[in-house]
Amino acid sequence: MIELGKLDQALRLIHDFVERIITEPLCTSEVFGSEILDALCQQIGQLNLASLAASTARAPVCEGLCVYIVSKVQKSGGHTRVIEDFIRARPDARHMIWSTELDGHSDTDYITQNICKNNNVSFERGPKGDYLARLNWLQHGLLSVRPHKVYLFNHHQDSVAVAAIQPAMGLDAVFYHHGDHHLCLGVFLPNLQHIDPHPMGYHHCRSVLGIDNVYVPLTVDDKHGIAEDRVFLHAGGLTTCTAAKSNKVEIPYFVSYLDMVPRIILAGGGRHVHIGRLSWWALARIRRGLKQYGIAADRFIYLPWVASVWRTLQEYQVDLYIASFPYGGGLTLIEAMGAGIPVALHRHISSRILSCIELAYPQAFSWRDPEALLSYCRGLDTATLQQQAAMARLHYQVFHRHQVLHDALHGIAIAQPLAASAWSPFIAAMDERGFWMERQLSLKRMVARLAYRMARKLRAILQP
Repeated sequence: MIELGKLDQALRLIHDFVERIITEPLCTSEVFGSEILDALCQQIGQLNLASLAASTARAPVCEGLCVYIVSKVQKSGGHTRVIEDFIRARPDARHMIWSTELDGHSDTDYITQNICKNNNVSFERGPKGDYLARLNWLQHGLLSVRPHKVYLFNHHQDSVAVAAIQPAMGLDAVFYHHGDHHLCLGVFLPNLQHIDPHPMGYHHCRSVLGIDNVYVPLTVDDKHGIAEDRVFLHAGGLTTCTAAKSNKVEIPYFVSYLDMVPRIILAGGGRHVHIGRLSWWALARIRRGLKQYGIAADRFIYLPWVASVWRTLQEYQVDLYIASFPYGGGLTLIEAMGAGIPVALHRHISSRILSCIELAYPQAFSWRDPEALLSYCRGLDTATLQQQAAMARLHYQVFHRHQVLHDALHGIAIAQPLAASAWSPFIAAMDERGFWMERQLSLKRMVARLAYRMARKLRAILQP
């Protein structure tokens, strides 16, 4: 396609291939990047730039201007909050967010009311039409304004964004590796600095993928920890919480979060708060489990969206934050630790990255066998929870305060993650892994994947 000059079709083929890989559970946390696909994107961008540069005047570098290239901005996206943090860390700079809108439309209400409420921030979406038109728009913009710094926050399959930034442009550009547990375009771009936002990704990209990366940790504004006189187990039972959307917990796996919720409530003798939108069938499955175990419906609290996970954890006096599984979430885990909430993490059957264990304080409880988690919930007492809460808060203060990000972006030395050797060796459960893989090959699973892929395409087309 590239040799024939059909650049739009080539971009679309790369996008669609990555889309198939990231919607295949067998590839999750197994395939992280592709030097070949990145090189093809760069080849397309180079050819397009050659034809575009002749008709576009190259502006001088605009000092103090930062451009963020994204695929979509949504209020619940973790990378959206990271971009907001980057903007806050440079209050004197001008910031422009350019979105390719390749897989759906951005949440303009959220952008207007939150991100662009300050005069130094603007948002622009790419033109409707084919992929090549969006590439022309991006490259023309980069040549015309020549930003001082460019940050690439692309979704996994955004071939346009990865093709846009070219060495010939002479830009100071950064790839932010937030699509970190699937195949993601841009991982191997040689002309961009590579940022990893957590210890697991930092060590994996450096030691396994051979990338010369840097560590810039996820940070959250300090909304203060729990009061010193906080009483744990205040209601006579354990209040637990998990914050995650359906894409992290409604995943085929050997243990189901949906089935575990009633058992966690029963083991702790209290209630469970879920933050994040779930599908109707997932809610039905949880409520069916509550009924099966004879648990009152009001002991499960469902909050589709909250302005602050941190504040919500404190408002509901959560005793234990149970990190999402099978896919862990970074920012919500950090908010829990910052709020001074003890955490429990799941050791994934095959992936250290999906476990997020190195993101928490070393003494945090982790589990793989569901019975281990339930036993832990049954045995927790006030003294243990207070001790864990203090360690959680301290870990946040050292690694994840907003000041840490400010320092990192301004060239000030920050605390680096512990060496990979400092953690217990990760041992995969290959028997469970093999059994789970075999189940993914069933006709039922393959039909479900096909339906899911079609639904993703339809959602991207119909989203207002």
